[in-house]
Amino acid sequence: MDKQQAKIRIEKLKKEVNHHRYLYHVLDKPEISDSALDSLKNELFKLEQQYPEFITSDSPTQRVGGEALKEFKKVKHDVRMLSFNDAFSKVDMHDWQKRMENYLKEKKEFNFYCEPKIDGLAISLIYKNGQFILGSTRGNGFIGEDVTINLKTIESIPLNLEKKDHKIYLKNYNSTELKKVDQLLEKFNLNSSELEVRGEIYLDKNDFEKLNKEQEKNHLQIFANPRNVAAGSIRQLNPKITASRKLKCFVYHVITDLGQTTHEQEHLMLNRLGFRINPYTELANNMEEVFTYHEKIGKIRNRLEYEIDGVVAIINDNKLWQKLGIVGKAPRGCMAYKFPGREATTIVEDIKVQVGRTGALTPVAHLKPVPLGGVTISHATLHNMDEIKRLGIKIGDTVIIQRAGDVIPDVVKVLTNLRTGKEKEFHMPSKCPICGSKVFRKKEEVAYYCSNKNCFALQERAITHFVSRTAFDIEGLGPKIIEQLISNDLIDNASDLFTLKIDDLKPLERFAEKSATNIINSINKAKDVTLAKFIYALGIRHVGEETAFDLANHFGNLENLEKASLSELEKIRDIGGVVAKSIHEYFQNQKNLDFVHNLIKNGIRIQKQKQIAQKLAGKTFVLTGTLEKYSRDEAKKKIRDLGGDVSSSVSSETNYVVAGSEPGSKYDKAKALKIKILNEKEFLDLI
Repeated sequence: MDKQQAKIRIEKLKKEVNHHRYLYHVLDKPEISDSALDSLKNELFKLEQQYPEFITSDSPTQRVGGEALKEFKKVKHDVRMLSFNDAFSKVDMHDWQKRMENYLKEKKEFNFYCEPKIDGLAISLIYKNGQFILGSTRGNGFIGEDVTINLKTIESIPLNLEKKDHKIYLKNYNSTELKKVDQLLEKFNLNSSELEVRGEIYLDKNDFEKLNKEQEKNHLQIFANPRNVAAGSIRQLNPKITASRKLKCFVYHVITDLGQTTHEQEHLMLNRLGFRINPYTELANNMEEVFTYHEKIGKIRNRLEYEIDGVVAIINDNKLWQKLGIVGKAPRGCMAYKFPGREATTIVEDIKVQVGRTGALTPVAHLKPVPLGGVTISHATLHNMDEIKRLGIKIGDTVIIQRAGDVIPDVVKVLTNLRTGKEKEFHMPSKCPICGSKVFRKKEEVAYYCSNKNCFALQERAITHFVSRTAFDIEGLGPKIIEQLISNDLIDNASDLFTLKIDDLKPLERFAEKSATNIINSINKAKDVTLAKFIYALGIRHVGEETAFDLANHFGNLENLEKASLSELEKIRDIGGVVAKSIHEYFQNQKNLDFVHNLIKNGIRIQKQKQIAQKLAGKTFVLTGTLEKYSRDEAKKKIRDLGGDVSSSVSSETNYVVAGSEPGSKYDKAKALKIKILNEKEFLDLI
């Protein structure tokens, strides 16, 4: 991207971010997710850092929140209410540290104070002579809204201040620092002074669910998330409505100078003065300890009663924090280190076609790399031409992507306002990009196919599927080695793998005695396989992992499956007419039967199907997020061994959703459908 392109991109991003910020912060009616908006803001911030000459005072990076609502009296903040810049990776956090060092013109080992980043509404509270006299929203950072009457309805906000002797909520504290705080507070006269503190209003998860049940019962609008409820409730003109919402408040910052020298001391002061502070705050002596804290909070995130979207790291030394000053809308000495988002924005740099093992041509978006869900995404499936037309996607578009089913990147929306006019339409090729054969579209199907049944891509994809972890699980046989084996006429299909010898592999490029031996050992080890894995490995169209397991369970052995009639297949639970027809046609094809029999002839031993325990019989599970004790495949096996079914999607037929850390959209759908959600401990207890 050259300088002129950067200028155009910055202007378009500013307009788009301002539009969505207005919907989010002023109207409380967002059109895109928080993580997608964060991703847009982060791109704008980085471009402005690269081209500071294009930073203007009206940029979203230079301001906080939206304008004060006309229904409330305006309040001028004596000390500007700031926000945070966002980081999404360890690299971003290290870059932040370098920027601070560059600003100070010295290399430093910083001490940080860390706390969970509550997903709520920022507020200022002012006390005079110990009495709560004024509460206001952040607004645009300089001018907010007087919402005192509504804040008074929140039980966790004290109306009168008094010094507390007990250590409310404190889990991690320094006794020496606490002693200093007590000495400072001895000098502070609550009854003849003014005190300003700041914090966050939020609604916890359980109260949010109860509120939505009431809304549904009364045929009223269902709220999108707890943050919207908190923001909307504080802006209610009728305080009785606010009071009914059961809002809560964490306070985390002392604005008034009471002699505090660290941010840690501020939390201890707030604790002593009777404010509700977060119990999970922690001191970090260096950036590595910040990373450890971020990981720890990420693991307990789903068990917290409230929503958080990351952690905040702040320079603990207040003098140093002041010295670092402000850049744009945020203090240099603070950073919000976000958890991996479920959605992000990026640019479609190209659309290319991939040929699958069935010969289907799938358009794939090649993306400008972007972090999402803990990994860097550079490709996303566009499924088919119908989906491309539905999205209206072009090469060069800015898009929102998500990790569908927690794994596969998917494009969900095109941000057409960011178009420059240089975007290009995509057209499905008329010839296979691998073998050059004619491409055709089957009747009543959306997919295009290569007409060549012997297309190299079909061979390579079919064998890659066969050796994959969820099939025969042959370690070391990646796509490049498979391509070598096919190109050198060593294999024609997967059954040929089991005839290979060490001497066959040694002449190949980058192969030696040891690597050849390792591959052959892996192949021999894979000869013992379960019936379910065997069926899945065959690559029968429409037969996924779950269907293969159902077939293995029903028929018990390969011979029974081969002889099964179409009507018998159609009677199996969860197998419809289309899937049954595909299975039946596969075993009616002599070429397929020869392949299956060659596998047995070449030494494949199908293990006898185990008699399944009935503890989870009739129960369907969906897994989302990451479990600590088991991998996804191990958890599936545990469920199946106890007679349960595993599904890849949540529906009204689902009995349980098992949620590990960082669950995806399945978790939200389960909540919406009121399906029982198990955390890892509850799942382990059940099995």
